[in-house]
Amino acid sequence: MNEMDVRKYLNKAGYDTVDASFYSLIRVWKSWYVGDVNKFHRYKMYNGKEHVPCRRLSLGMAKKLSEDIADLLLNERVQITIQDEMTNEFVMNVLDDNNFSVIGNDYQERKAYTGTVAYVPYLDNIEVSEEGTVIPGDSGKIKINYVSASNIYPLSWCNGYISECAFVFPKVINTKKYAHIQLHILEDGIYVVENHVVECSAGVGKEIPAEDWHDLHGFESMSEKIYTGSSERQFVIDRLNIANNSDQDNPMGVAIFANSLDVLKGIDTVYDSYINEFVLGKKRIFAAPELMGTDLLGNPVFDPNDVVFYQLPEGYLKDGGKPIETVDMNLRADEHEKAINDNLNMLSMKCGFGQNHYKFENGSVQTATQVISENSDMYRSINKHELILEAVLDELIRIIVRLGEVLGVDTDPDTEIVVNFDDSIIEDKQSERQSDRQDVSMGVMSHAEYRAKWYGETLEEAQSNLPEQNQIMDDSVTIPGGGAITEVQGKSLNGAQTQSLIAIMSQFTAGELTEGQAVNLISTAIGIGKDEARAILNGDVT
Repeated sequence: MNEMDVRKYLNKAGYDTVDASFYSLIRVWKSWYVGDVNKFHRYKMYNGKEHVPCRRLSLGMAKKLSEDIADLLLNERVQITIQDEMTNEFVMNVLDDNNFSVIGNDYQERKAYTGTVAYVPYLDNIEVSEEGTVIPGDSGKIKINYVSASNIYPLSWCNGYISECAFVFPKVINTKKYAHIQLHILEDGIYVVENHVVECSAGVGKEIPAEDWHDLHGFESMSEKIYTGSSERQFVIDRLNIANNSDQDNPMGVAIFANSLDVLKGIDTVYDSYINEFVLGKKRIFAAPELMGTDLLGNPVFDPNDVVFYQLPEGYLKDGGKPIETVDMNLRADEHEKAINDNLNMLSMKCGFGQNHYKFENGSVQTATQVISENSDMYRSINKHELILEAVLDELIRIIVRLGEVLGVDTDPDTEIVVNFDDSIIEDKQSERQSDRQDVSMGVMSHAEYRAKWYGETLEEAQSNLPEQNQIMDDSVTIPGGGAITEVQGKSLNGAQTQSLIAIMSQFTAGELTEGQAVNLISTAIGIGKDEARAILNGDVT
């Protein structure tokens, strides 16, 4: 598509779109994602005689950021529930046929480094009348075109909502490059899809008449114009929930690292220096020319392919020099690692991952294991991006449902759609559960509340499903060995202490607590020694 200027083509057709400078930004973001930025990763340095080409190494953090946000937003744990059973089955089959579970995640990653992607469902293998209306039939299938930011050209928008748009689908036929340009425009409030085929050449390209499409593989059955019969758009724009500060009137999104390019430069600069530190700082051995000969078998004394050895100048020994000199360089590994980690911390904060999300150690980047609270930067950031993604998935499903109606499928267009992102991937559920167990043992949370939360029961169901030992009166505690405890070390147990004992021993019996954990909890809750706590746990108290 480099030979053709799509913007010029659209302008000639009477459409305006986003400024060309923005698509230049997209190319810059993509180059950071690839780790090959012109004039930064590839540059020239003057060595005193000439400018020599150099290659700066990349830690690949733009790629890492994009991967991580994609995995947080759309992964195998995300559940889409459609209330109407028949509609649900139909939509899920369409998504499976279009490999959405895999490609969807891939395009979340693309969205992360370009800012915007699009999903364009359409009817395949259908008949269209001369007037451009779809002839109903059961032979058609619903396909989804996935579109990257560089091939999305908004035509009209308001408050960030793109109502009309052009999409470009590059295609190569017999070594020739073509562009399938698809326009989604409004005519009298109804969406019309226009298809154009252009042979790519300098400027606006060469338009291929519709009557000649049948000669081009892949365009044989494509209609020139299709009336959707709907006032709802047949495309979905998906973007990151980050304000576009490059152009405030631009409806397109920006890369997750769009405002962190300087930090990425700092990281790769230090990382390149870090690697070179080991390359340039390795031990070197300088040997006099007299020692660089061959042994009795004719083999060189020193391997000429080993870059560790260097020959000293002629006459070095005569001038009083040693036959062998060694040079050990001082490596600044600790200083480099600190500089990289400082930059990684700044990067993670600026991109919404919070502090200390990434750590550089042992020559690679590790992702920190951390407890994510509802007040954390990451939690707020993910929830912010989910606001747009939830609406995107809802709109995509409803488009599929509408297209299903055209095919004669019995679906419910008004059915409820629920998207559950399952934030357990960013919340530490185990830590939360352990905290709730502590609350139960302290009497702050009831057993019924615990069951209702963690076992998916109503409060009434949880109450009825409690084990018998949890129904004991507050004035006595049944222990695994039998019997009851009303006092410990001569002091009576109050209601909270009794409830704590009930909870701890119940969890221990169920295998949710180890003996050591249970002993520590009993000791803390009642204020006794660990030996007595262990005796209570094991039923050794009379």
